[in-house]
Amino acid sequence: MTEFSRRGALVLIGGAASLPMLGTPVLANTKVNVGALRFTSHAPSFVAFERGYFADEGLDVEFKFFQAAQPMAVAIASGDADFAVTAISGGLISLAEKGATKVIGGALSEEPGIDGQMILASNAAYAAGLNAPSELNGKSFAVTQTGSSFHYMGSRIADAYDADVAFKPLQKVGTIIGAMKSGQVDAWTIVPHIGKALTGAGAVQHIGMVADYIPDYQVTTVFTSAANAANERAKSEAFLRAFSKGADDFNAALVDKSAGPDAEAGMVSLIHKYVYADQPLEKAAPSIINGAMRINKDAALNMGSVTDQLNWFKAEGLVKDGITTDTLVDQTYVQTI
Repeated sequence: MTEFSRRGALVLIGGAASLPMLGTPVLANTKVNVGALRFTSHAPSFVAFERGYFADEGLDVEFKFFQAAQPMAVAIASGDADFAVTAISGGLISLAEKGATKVIGGALSEEPGIDGQMILASNAAYAAGLNAPSELNGKSFAVTQTGSSFHYMGSRIADAYDADVAFKPLQKVGTIIGAMKSGQVDAWTIVPHIGKALTGAGAVQHIGMVADYIPDYQVTTVFTSAANAANERAKSEAFLRAFSKGADDFNAALVDKSAGPDAEAGMVSLIHKYVYADQPLEKAAPSIINGAMRINKDAALNMGSVTDQLNWFKAEGLVKDGITTDTLVDQTYVQTI
C-alpha cells in the first residue's frame, strides 16, 4: 500500500501563493452552475452561497444536484455545470484525457483523529460472519458505478487481505442503502453522516474505517472544465476563494469546534437547508454534526493521494495507461501537499 502524508512540505506552484490574496472581485453577476451532492461534505459550497461569499466574488451561483460522482463529471464536460466537488472517478479521469475536465483543488480529506468514512456490513452479512474487513473474501460490495470512488475504496480494502470481492454497481446512494438494509449486498463504505445514522438505527453494522486502509485519502476534489481552467482563470480563482471561505467557516464550526456552540448551531441550520432537508432539524442535526470531516485549507490538493488513485485506475484497466497527473490536474491554482 502506498502511504502519503498531509504533513509533507507545501509546494507552491504557479499562481497558488497568490490565490487567497486576490480579494478584489473582477467579475459582476457572472452566472455559475455548481454541481453538488446533498452530503455534509459538500457544505463549503452551501456556506459560500448562503453567506454571500460567491456573491462577493461576483458569482451568481445556482446548484445542480446529483446522486453520484460520474454524472457530475459528465455535466462539467458538457457545460451543464461549471464547477463541482466530488471524488475522482474513472469517468472524470477519462474526460480529462479527452481534454474536457480538470481538477483545480482539493476538498474533503481523511485525517487522523477525525471520524471519516466507515466500512459497513449488512445485518445479514454480519450475522453470517462479516464482522471485520478481513472477512470480505467471497462477499459482495456496493458501488455506484464501476470506476467510482466506492470501487477504489472497496478494492484497496479487499487488496489488504487478498480478498475476492464481487462489486455491485447500483448507481445511486439511495439504492445502495436499500440494498444494504435488505441484505441484497454485503458491504459498503460511506461518509459518516450517513454511516452513523444507519448504524445508530440498527440498519447496518460498522466493521471498520477507510482511513485504516487508505491513509490521508484525498476523498474529493474541486474540478471544472479544461476550458475554464485554461481560459477563465479569474472565474476559477473566484470560485476557489469563495469555496475556501466556506470551508474555513465549516471547519471552525464543526471540525475544530473553535468557533463556539452558537457557530455550530448556526452551521447545522445552514447545512440542513441542503442535507436531510426532509427531516426536522432536531433529527437531522446529529447526522450533520457526525459528518464533519476536514475540508482542505485554501483547497490545497494532496497530490500523493491523487497519484495513488490514478495509478489504481490504470492498474485496473479502467483508464488509459498513458494518462498522467498533468492530464488530470492543473497544479497552478492551489498549494499541493
